[in-house]
Amino acid sequence: MSRYQPRPPSILDWPRTVVYYLYAALATLALGLWGLPQVLVRPERAHRVASLWLGQMLGAARLILGVRVEYRGTPPAGDCIVASKHQSFLDILALAHACPRRAFVMKREVLRVPIMGWFARKVGCIPIDRARGKEAMKQIIAEVETARARPQGLGQLIIYPEGTRTRPGQKLPYKHGASTIQRATGLPIHPVAVNCGLFWPRRGFPIRGGTAVVEFLAPLHAGPRSAAATELLEERIEPASDRLLAEAGGLTVR
Repeated sequence: MSRYQPRPPSILDWPRTVVYYLYAALATLALGLWGLPQVLVRPERAHRVASLWLGQMLGAARLILGVRVEYRGTPPAGDCIVASKHQSFLDILALAHACPRRAFVMKREVLRVPIMGWFARKVGCIPIDRARGKEAMKQIIAEVETARARPQGLGQLIIYPEGTRTRPGQKLPYKHGASTIQRATGLPIHPVAVNCGLFWPRRGFPIRGGTAVVEFLAPLHAGPRSAAATELLEERIEPASDRLLAEAGGLTVR
């Protein structure tokens, strides 16, 4: 069996998953309490605390679950938009760990999550109220421009073009968020393909071991109109994600 294929199902998958989530909750509480006074004094330390937390989450995934992440391509380091296929919590962890100054466009409900929601805002994540439509996009663009004007810049703004998690092999229409932000700001878009959902299902149970792949593809620079840029983005991400699924045997965890 290839190391890229998910480990065969086991009765131990469920207890391993439970143990991992218990550890994640305790580590989040401990690091959150440790980092809180540091960030209150020096807000720029929020990314350092986030990096430590991400390292803990991915390290525990290796030790407890047998889940590893292989990166391909070159993660961006400057101000940009990162547009990724989204299949599970694993790709959130992996992308954030690869990007040194990560910030997500995320559902505003995440801000209500204890500890995590507070730190998410401190690292520059942008909450979105989908019900507001065009007004929500104007808010995102305004926050992006404000962040770019700061000495440290924006960082890597991570956005999921489909707007939600999908099962491996599932395709949803791409939304225009990433390309609209690019049109307004001129920032490059770095497409990302993943196969994380084969190992870590979108609902989080049960998790299976193996080596997930996160692949950074060639960037899409400003130029095409929003609709054309969205189409180009889909044309890059979907075939690459399908290729990663095929490499891992094309198995689907539901």
